[in-house]
Amino acid sequence: MKHTSKLKGLIFLIIAFFSLNAFSQNKSGLHIIKKYAIKSSGGWDYVTVDAGGKKIYVSHGSQVNILSTATGDSLGVIPNTNGVHGIALVKPLGKGYTSNGKDNNCTAFDLKTNAELGKITVGTNPDAIFYDEFSKKVYVFNGRSNDASVIDPATDKVVATIPLGGKPETGVSDGKGKIFVNSETTNEVVVINAQTYKVENRYKINNGDEPSGLAIDRVTGRLFIGCGGNQTMVVMDAVNGKNLAKFKIGDCDGVVFDPALKMAYSSNGEGTVSVIKELGANKFEFVENIVTEKGARTIGIDERTHHLFLPTAQTEPVAPTAQNAHPRPKVVAGTFHIIELGK
Repeated sequence: MKHTSKLKGLIFLIIAFFSLNAFSQNKSGLHIIKKYAIKSSGGWDYVTVDAGGKKIYVSHGSQVNILSTATGDSLGVIPNTNGVHGIALVKPLGKGYTSNGKDNNCTAFDLKTNAELGKITVGTNPDAIFYDEFSKKVYVFNGRSNDASVIDPATDKVVATIPLGGKPETGVSDGKGKIFVNSETTNEVVVINAQTYKVENRYKINNGDEPSGLAIDRVTGRLFIGCGGNQTMVVMDAVNGKNLAKFKIGDCDGVVFDPALKMAYSSNGEGTVSVIKELGANKFEFVENIVTEKGARTIGIDERTHHLFLPTAQTEPVAPTAQNAHPRPKVVAGTFHIIELGK
């Protein structure tokens, strides 16, 4: 009996060891490795990573701060971007664009000198913005006029305005002529034809509320939709809109996808990043919640290093008033910074 017990105990330890090892290998291994201070004042929204140029473009109040991904040092500032939300890079033309929510325009700037090249009037409250390599156009999603402005970066002219029938959030491209954008107020993904500038489909998000963050795996044609309203990530087939999977995440505002690692990352305002692994075109699993900091609700990815970058700051509560029962917390001056996650 003693020998049998020892043998059982040894077998249990072996199984436990290999199980623990397999479990640890399934984790992302990401954690906070650095923090970069930005001393200017103002709120924040999107962050865009230029992996090749080793730069981070950070929206912050009325300016864009540019940092080195290698050192965190400041590489410049793009001023006069009032209420800036997002930054799009058109590297073939050496130009960038910011969406200036409070001025209802976009700033075109030189990627080498950061000098302003001009202002482009778009819709009301331009928010998310990105460059579509297929159509060679910049898409700007306007939160209050509920439409998309399409800019030709060759001329810096708006060539189309697309009604969307709801408040747009993040947009992505499949690289083959289709644009996808979340409609926060209708709980849909709106599909735009990048050649005709027409809405050609609307995909219902069955298990998601207030979709904000959006990323795509162009290889499998899968959309990863972060819904802050019910703290859920929905995985959708970009071809037919079929809802394939759902996962409990956090109060999501941003989602990015690492095409090499097949990982989707949701940045959650309560201070976590939820990680979803794509095992196959129709198989996904929840991996973990990585601890970040409260307020780190948007996210950028460096696809070369596989590092993540999230902006946030310390805040203090604001007393409610009769006019505003749930006021936003006040940002503590001088505490804004970028968190870098890596291994």
